[in-house]
Amino acid sequence: MTIDLEALYIDLHQHPELSFQETRTASIAAGHLRDLGLEVHEGVGVTGVVGVLRNGDGPVVWARADMDALPVAELTGLAYASTATGIDPSGNTVPVMHACGHDMHVTAMIGAVERLVAERSEWSGTLVVLIQPAEEYGAGSRAMLDDGLRDLVPHPDIVLGQHVTPLPAGTIGVRPGTQMAASDGLTVTLHGRGGHGSRPHSTIDPVVMAAATVMRLQTITSREVDPRDVAVVTVGSIHAGLKNNIIPAEAKLELSLRYPNDEMRDRVLASVERIVRAEAAASGAEREPEIRTDHTLPPTINDADATARVTSALQRALGEASVVDPGMFTGSEDVSWFARDTGAPLVFWFWGGVDPERFAAAMAAGTLDKDVPTNHSPYFAPEIHPTIEVGVTALSAAAREFLG
Repeated sequence: MTIDLEALYIDLHQHPELSFQETRTASIAAGHLRDLGLEVHEGVGVTGVVGVLRNGDGPVVWARADMDALPVAELTGLAYASTATGIDPSGNTVPVMHACGHDMHVTAMIGAVERLVAERSEWSGTLVVLIQPAEEYGAGSRAMLDDGLRDLVPHPDIVLGQHVTPLPAGTIGVRPGTQMAASDGLTVTLHGRGGHGSRPHSTIDPVVMAAATVMRLQTITSREVDPRDVAVVTVGSIHAGLKNNIIPAEAKLELSLRYPNDEMRDRVLASVERIVRAEAAASGAEREPEIRTDHTLPPTINDADATARVTSALQRALGEASVVDPGMFTGSEDVSWFARDTGAPLVFWFWGGVDPERFAAAMAAGTLDKDVPTNHSPYFAPEIHPTIEVGVTALSAAAREFLG
């Protein structure tokens, strides 16, 4: 019986789950893989699912799809919009939405496996399906590998993955070399001296210290990085104080840093540390600030030879004009750990989910940033068709390129 991929996508979209909590999603994916005849392993890396389809001698392809959602309240107005909530790591009840399209990733993966099973007389080798948790934490691939993935399945000859993005539906974006930036997530704790809001002279105000630090950090990319190079320094959250007449004792900043290579990473991290410590000293802080690294993601680097093969396969399957070079994305991914740990080449590409007419109109008006919601937006919602079909075709065609 053919799997109803539209129904699967809508179901996953309506029932999103936060990172490392994807028990329902994992169970559904595992059930479909088992029904398709794959050997299935569950609970790999907490909630990860691994499916193995052995089809004679030949290469081993690892194909990965991530499945976690985000703490975002959906505002799309769709009939199947998420109203789900979840509990975040701090114990807070938060809205949950598939604002990054991982529901589409799982759907396309199940559809691609279904197609490859139906075509198994035409290829030989082993397909390893990775339904990965916690990409949004940058931790899921690492968790699966550290949980013994390499001992569980055959060693890969190639690692493949794809991500839906705000390109026109029907478009594939892929390039050799750096496809996505490296990333570090930092938590900076600035220590002051708390006191009464009416006596600021008796305190060391960490709110002022934090404000000065945030502003100075912006000069890294504007004044220290060559305009021809790429780097991002974002302060995504700032927390200090509980009441308007109390000067708190500390302030916390959460930073997201992006760069294309290790050289730029070293430069930006050094600049962040210099500025944080200098602003604390300038404020008269009596205790050194703390800088904690919460996660580190390497750049997503596509192997040149393997990317050329995948590009040709995608052009044959979808048409030469459908495959474009999207440039480097400053977002980051943890998919590359699968390739780095195994020494296998990686090819990771994007596929569009935006109505082409809507995209063209926004492009013509110069309003892409405003009128075409991006990943992580509460308005992000891929067009169901042809996004599903293109995702299925792209992933199965890329896998077939390497499978006998």
